[in-house]
Amino acid sequence: MVRKRRTTTWQVHEAKARFGEVVERASTEGPQTITRHGAERVVMLSIEDYRALVAHKPDFRAYLLGGPKLDDFSIERDRDTGRKIAL
Repeated sequence: MVRKRRTTTWQVHEAKARFGEVVERASTEGPQTITRHGAERVVMLSIEDYRALVAHKPDFRAYLLGGPKLDDFSIERDRDTGRKIAL
């Protein structure tokens, strides 16, 4: 289960200089967002949070089979042949 906590934001140069602290905070306080030029670029997660995120990802077959059931789906064809065009 992903823990919901306040995300701390780091500028990339600050995160590089204090990498050990960023790693520790990711494991104790929750996700750490790293920005470059003011734009969010990366989120550092603890291994527990990461595993919780990927644990519930269905495979492609399960995804397709999980869609709406079309067993009773029927389409009636329109018998109109169109209009006559003088050539």
